[in-house]
Amino acid sequence: MSETKPSSLSPEIIAPALNVQRIQAITIDLDDTLWPVWPTITRAEGVLAQWLKEHAPNTAASFPDARSLRAIREKVEAERPEIRHDLSAMRRESIREALTQSGDDPALADPAFELFFAERQRVDLFDDALAALEFLAARYPVVALSNGNADIHRVGIGRYFKGAFSASQFGVGKPDARIFHAAAASVHAQPEAVLHVGDDAHLDVFGALQAGMQAAWINMQVQPVEPERQPHVNVQSLTQLCDLLR
Repeated sequence: MSETKPSSLSPEIIAPALNVQRIQAITIDLDDTLWPVWPTITRAEGVLAQWLKEHAPNTAASFPDARSLRAIREKVEAERPEIRHDLSAMRRESIREALTQSGDDPALADPAFELFFAERQRVDLFDDALAALEFLAARYPVVALSNGNADIHRVGIGRYFKGAFSASQFGVGKPDARIFHAAAASVHAQPEAVLHVGDDAHLDVFGALQAGMQAAWINMQVQPVEPERQPHVNVQSLTQLCDLLR
């Protein structure tokens, strides 16, 4: 499935206030909505770096930190645009390219990635995330909708979800309307009956509006709202959102 760029909303289009009565299902982002992602990625990259020192010392010496691997990732993105949406494939192939350039065995990319991926699932949830998921799941079917590669079951929160859609598995990611529509259809809901919850003004808010959904912006940093990304509700925490849905 090819990725297409969404059209722009007119700046004059302002989202109306949240209509709780319309909500029949919830889609929710994962990274930076339920947990902070970068501490997890940083730790996983540290585990990977240590493994490379032991099993691929040439690569560890040539690419000692995340910054040094950035050029490798850019090279892979340029050469393999078909996997750009798939963060797991991008990470694995970037490791493979680094191994190849350094003269180490490129077959080590698979076990190296699996080690990184396992550590990537060890997230530290925001303090109110579990309570929010319990609240939402008791009232609505909840579907995970993420451009990242976290696995809700390996993270340990799968029991709260009726399904999960990721860009890597679906073939396109947010803000493409198709992934929003597929998530809604998976719980037999029309897009207008779904509230999407996420932290990113473009991927989550803009994407949900383009897909015809209501949008809840978990705006922890209190960023200004742009007219074309006006959510139906703008809150600083999942707790505040749940309070509005009671």
